[in-house]
Amino acid sequence: MPRRNYDHFCSVSRALDVVGDRWSLLVVRELSSGPRRYSDLFADLPGISTDMLATRLRDLEQDGILTRRRVGPRAATTVYELTESGAALRPVLEALSDWGTPRLGTRRATDAVRAHWFALPLGHAVAQQLPQGSATVHIGDAVFHYVIDHDTITHHDGPATDPDREFHLRLDEAIEVALGAPLTAAQAEC
Repeated sequence: MPRRNYDHFCSVSRALDVVGDRWSLLVVRELSSGPRRYSDLFADLPGISTDMLATRLRDLEQDGILTRRRVGPRAATTVYELTESGAALRPVLEALSDWGTPRLGTRRATDAVRAHWFALPLGHAVAQQLPQGSATVHIGDAVFHYVIDHDTITHHDGPATDPDREFHLRLDEAIEVALGAPLTAAQAEC
């Protein structure tokens, strides 16, 4: 089936032709912290069908947003990762996160949640505590880290090698911090 497009000679339209389909930017969100296997993507995108995920991965690969490669013993595992063009969408994700965070409201009983989904909004709170350096954040079993350099905040899967700070939060605390509550001394280790 041919892909739909807006047929507008407009930069926003052209961008949406590539990443405007449902699930596309959420796939990019999942890959923004590092490579992932198909099964990891499927597990962290509740509600997506396997057919839809396969279609989005194929379309994003064709558009140069992500690439897939074989890793592991005898190259038995395929991982997906952002290309340079895909990584350039990070400011778009940050802007959407900044815009969307005040709209979270109260969590509904039907809302899925993953701790690492708070990596984007938590980055600002971590940067207030650590204007430059690296910090590891633990939210339950989820672990990711930030590299903060002046006005740039990036997050990555797993702990930092030698973090300047560590933060330990429960999921409810991470949600509160994402919504604007400050990180506390009890949540931080130097």
